[in-house]
Amino acid sequence: MMKAAVYRGKEDIVVQHIAEPTLDDGEVLLKIHACSVCGTDLRTYRHGDKKIQPPRVLGHEFCATVVETAAPEANVTVDDRVVMYIVIVEGTDRYVEMGRENLTTNRTTMSYHYDGAFAPFMKVPATAVRQNNLFKVTSEIPHDQMSLAEPLGCCMNAHSRLGVGLKDTVAVIGAGPIGIMHASLARLQGAQKVIVLDNNPARLEMAKKFDIDATVLVQADGAHRDAVRDLTAGFGADVVIAAVSAAAAQNDALEIAGKAARVNFFAGLPKSNPIAPLDVNQIHYKELAISGSYSEKKSDFQAAYALLHSGRFPADKIITHHLPVERITEAFPLMESGQALKVCIEP
Repeated sequence: MMKAAVYRGKEDIVVQHIAEPTLDDGEVLLKIHACSVCGTDLRTYRHGDKKIQPPRVLGHEFCATVVETAAPEANVTVDDRVVMYIVIVEGTDRYVEMGRENLTTNRTTMSYHYDGAFAPFMKVPATAVRQNNLFKVTSEIPHDQMSLAEPLGCCMNAHSRLGVGLKDTVAVIGAGPIGIMHASLARLQGAQKVIVLDNNPARLEMAKKFDIDATVLVQADGAHRDAVRDLTAGFGADVVIAAVSAAAAQNDALEIAGKAARVNFFAGLPKSNPIAPLDVNQIHYKELAISGSYSEKKSDFQAAYALLHSGRFPADKIITHHLPVERITEAFPLMESGQALKVCIEP
């Protein structure tokens, strides 16, 4: 038996003893060292998720070691330290064929359809093993930092369509862990200026620890929009990323974007209320290019994996809290209050 965090429904995650996984042909067993808490885990806990059939062990941002294998042809073996691309393709369609497997309906996902990593052990389905979804960690980077490969890959997906470069001022709305990852990626890509906005002063204070140029407090009177204009000589930002699940953030993104800017709605809205009034004249008259961003392609995950290995990404500052699995529900208020960026569970 092992102690795991089991999701049973809305605001119902219980740490209990469950059976340790046993392997069928083609599967691999992992010992979990670190699994970071995702905003999706928080949303699932607070609001539930129709895609998840409880009981389910959550957790999909992890670093682990292979302890047993029933897959002799796998690209990893016992004692290899690994991270995992969690999208598992069950068939093929036009999206898989064009390399955008994140968009296919022929997909399943770890911690949604299979038990995840808020537990000491997790087994990897044979399909994922065959698809080489396990990536061997080849540096001495700590477990908790390497657990960021999955969310960083999702950010990479957005940046693959934004083309951030040396001529750009980038504004990121949201100073949570995802917003900070976006800001850090923009800096690494050579952005001239990186601005981070949030309505939580505590989050903005944490943001100042990173290599950004300015923080702006989002205010009800809209003064933050004027602040961004002042920081950009009146032009607005060349790239804007809305990393907050709020219609107000999406409208702010359109407002603070300069003419001919690229805007990414990284964070969607709650499925219970996904319709938002937007000032589409901002898109029309400014000739904005708008993109959405969902999950990640395997190529995005590989790029995140490589960047973490390089040591250039500030992963050490993004993980701010560590908790044992018994205290997992303490992670959620830490995240909501802005006291934490990433909370890492160590099963």
